[in-house]
Amino acid sequence: MATSATSEQLLVIIDPAARRGDGESVRIAKDVLSAGAAAKVCLPDSPEEFARVLGRRGSRRPVVVGDDRALVRAVSLLHRHRELSDCALSMVPVGPASLARSLGVPPGAVAAARAVLEGSVRRLDLLVDDSDGVVLGCLGIPPASARASVPEPVGTGGAAHPWLRSLVRRVAYRPAVRLRVEIDGETVTDLDRPVEAVSVTAVGQGVASVEIHPFSFAESGSPVRTSARTITVTGENFHYRADAVTSGPVRRRTWRVAEGAWGLVVPRG
Repeated sequence: MATSATSEQLLVIIDPAARRGDGESVRIAKDVLSAGAAAKVCLPDSPEEFARVLGRRGSRRPVVVGDDRALVRAVSLLHRHRELSDCALSMVPVGPASLARSLGVPPGAVAAARAVLEGSVRRLDLLVDDSDGVVLGCLGIPPASARASVPEPVGTGGAAHPWLRSLVRRVAYRPAVRLRVEIDGETVTDLDRPVEAVSVTAVGQGVASVEIHPFSFAESGSPVRTSARTITVTGENFHYRADAVTSGPVRRRTWRVAEGAWGLVVPRG
């Protein structure tokens, strides 16, 4: 559900990585926002200063100018202080921002800044874990970075048979992990059945989409696909990637879906 973004006073928080990486987009965002609203511009130099600035926003609507990590940082801080439900966030993406785009933020400084001024607030679900961490987009167990690229097996001249490529991929680049995954209190896979990956994404209306990919030497394993409100994963020292951040190792973690937990300003319609 979307509602009007009524506050005309903005607190524009420009992440230091955005200033270093694309000063021109930052300048454009400041110009558009300042021309359309009463905007206080802040230039924090560290995560700690970012947190202080956000905490002293008063009645101003916060606008994050930065990448996905800056957006996640803002949501995490507001959640930790139990202020997330009462504070609609806006964002102008500068830097890597695939998560922001998937949530409805338009690409480009001009389009995103206009959405801040003219858009509406969309309520979004959130994954919250038992250590008070949050996931806006996708949760991956284990992190997928080690599985990003798979070279050809030696001696194939780039023409390896598909089954050989699959074998190399699974043995060398997709190590099995032993996890117990519980969905809403029911065990769907246990430690005696190694898995390749588990992914969880909040999809709206208080539920998350869950995919469990079994580890197999076959060409492809059939993933388990289901929905859940609570997901508990248990294993020996596993890592996970929540949005753009890798965490762990942990032995047990529970995530629950918080329905409509936060608001993001996106273009109307």
